[in-house]
Amino acid sequence: MEALKVRPPAVAGMFYPADRRELEKLMDYLCGEPYTGEKIKAKAVLVPHAGYIYSGKTACEVYKRIEIPEHVVILGPNHTGMGAPVSVYDGDAWETPFGIVEIDREIRDKLLQFYGFEPDEEAHKFEHSLEVQVPFLQKFAERPFKITPIVLSLLRYEDALYVARQMAKVLRDYADNVLIVISSDMSHYIPAEKAAELDRLAIECMEKLDTACLYERVFRYNISMCGVIPAVVGIEVAKELGATKGMLVDYTNSGDVTGDYSSVVAYAGMIFV
Repeated sequence: MEALKVRPPAVAGMFYPADRRELEKLMDYLCGEPYTGEKIKAKAVLVPHAGYIYSGKTACEVYKRIEIPEHVVILGPNHTGMGAPVSVYDGDAWETPFGIVEIDREIRDKLLQFYGFEPDEEAHKFEHSLEVQVPFLQKFAERPFKITPIVLSLLRYEDALYVARQMAKVLRDYADNVLIVISSDMSHYIPAEKAAELDRLAIECMEKLDTACLYERVFRYNISMCGVIPAVVGIEVAKELGATKGMLVDYTNSGDVTGDYSSVVAYAGMIFV
């Protein structure tokens, strides 16, 4: 019998603790009080992907509010430049300090039938933007789930729409049992006040699910939002699945941790319903 192809963690010990107990302790600290309201059946979420000590609180504010269904598609930007423009992880499972998560072979294999969706490991090997989401999913999931990790390079708007349309064709079959996780940080390395001003322009578009507005503003105003392509694709798919609005649940920046607001990375947490 052929051995399973399991992706080992690439950034455990850097972006988050490699030791399970330390990871649990840090996440409990960052997540604070449990959410006591009714869990939201989100079509998609937007969450940051920096080191947990910086952006973990914002990610928690999203994850603790939502139901995590059996199928989770994680979309992240390509920080390494490796792999295909639309890289679909082609192994069997991912490992984190919390254990193994199975790849959703059914969804993956359906996506790979479309032009442009490439089975790929290279883009995923060292990419942190998807990996850091998995422990949050494991922590907050109340049932078993599988993941479809997809790394997206910088695409033209028309190409991003094409990717979204093909994904929607597949994911419609899963209706209320699928979640799109969009992994993105917001403005990078500018004063906190300027970051908030620019990010507001992008968030306004996302609240209205207006991806043409988002794409145009990010490039017109030079907003250093690293996950703009995952956001365009994820929001378009969410619309196809019935989403009608985006809700901002948290917005922070690295200065809240370091005390230095002169040059920050900013983080938004959003839920699309």
